[in-house]
Amino acid sequence: MSAKNVVFLHVLLLSLVLLSCGCEDKLKPTLSSLSSEELPQQESWNSIITVTDSGRIKAIIKSGYLQYFEETYQTILSGGVSVRFFGPTGKQTSYLLSEEAVIDEQTNDMEARKNVLVVSSDSSRLRTERLFWDNKRQLIYSPEFVTITTSKERLQGHGFEADQSLKYYRVYRVTGQATVQ
Repeated sequence: MSAKNVVFLHVLLLSLVLLSCGCEDKLKPTLSSLSSEELPQQESWNSIITVTDSGRIKAIIKSGYLQYFEETYQTILSGGVSVRFFGPTGKQTSYLLSEEAVIDEQTNDMEARKNVLVVSSDSSRLRTERLFWDNKRQLIYSPEFVTITTSKERLQGHGFEADQSLKYYRVYRVTGQATVQ
């Protein structure tokens, strides 16, 4: 065989090898089948929501991250949540801190979760892991273990309900200490 034929055969073999490598199936990205209920229709960072009724501010909610789900009418807040509650006169009655919360957009009711703290204007404190705010009745409640600390008492129990200013509250299955005068 001549040198030209050897070079030609090498080029031909190399071309066939390269062409055969290019014909293999490539990894194709797979698209997961997510429904519209699983994906938020809106997202926002460092958000502020103002809840009003007849022009009066009832609450101002701040969140690090917000997801709105149109199908379920829910807004999911995470990345730190703070809520300032206001009474009928427009004065702030209390504030709430939690790690996350869920708002029902049809009722404006809210569920706060993880390290929930409520502090009233008179410095009374409520701690729990899960807390609900009933927008229509303007009250907060929890079926979970709670600790309420005021200037006069420290109560613990499983389950409670209170007005959003923490002036009037009821603790269920109570344990704790109180100063009796």
